Amino acid sequence: MRVRVGAPAKLNLYLHVTGRRADGYHELDSLVTFTALADTLEIAPAESLRLSVTGPFADALDAGDNLAARAATALAEKLGRPADVRITLDKRIPVAAGLGGGSADAAAVLRGLARLWRLGAEHAGDLRETALGLGADVPVCLDSRAAHMAGIGEALSAPPHAAAVRRAAG
Repeated sequence: MRVRVGAPAKLNLYLHVTGRRADGYHELDSLVTFTALADTLEIAPAESLRLSVTGPFADALDAGDNLAARAATALAEKLGRPADVRITLDKRIPVAAGLGGGSADAAAVLRGLARLWRLGAEHAGDLRETALGLGADVPVCLDSRAAHMAGIGEALSAPPHAAAVRRAAG
């Protein structure tokens, strides 16, 4: 079985840093939406974790230290199972362009593994916790829809005037 998942680019319509916590994390207030520009990931069973990167921005990534691979490892550890998958990442989102490509890829891996490993609704909390542990933008990328972000990225809610945000985004 193979699973294909999209990882749409994230666009911050605004981003305010409202404070800094004692643990070093920044408190955020942000409104985000997602674009049609997306990476695509294919995830399949394998003997061990492997990541290969293709696409126009493949050369800009270090496949040895990639958030997508870290997402697979983190979820597998949380579930007490091996990260025995091959991930093929077609990198279409420009690297370091402020579009959340790495976070989108990590969230797509979590969604893809949930399908591949047939995780039920009882694992929704595991996915959210794993996402937050990977970075502030990863939780919002799990759903890939317009949202208001607060806290360190864990407090998500529907944005005000969501219909207007969806129309503006595409």
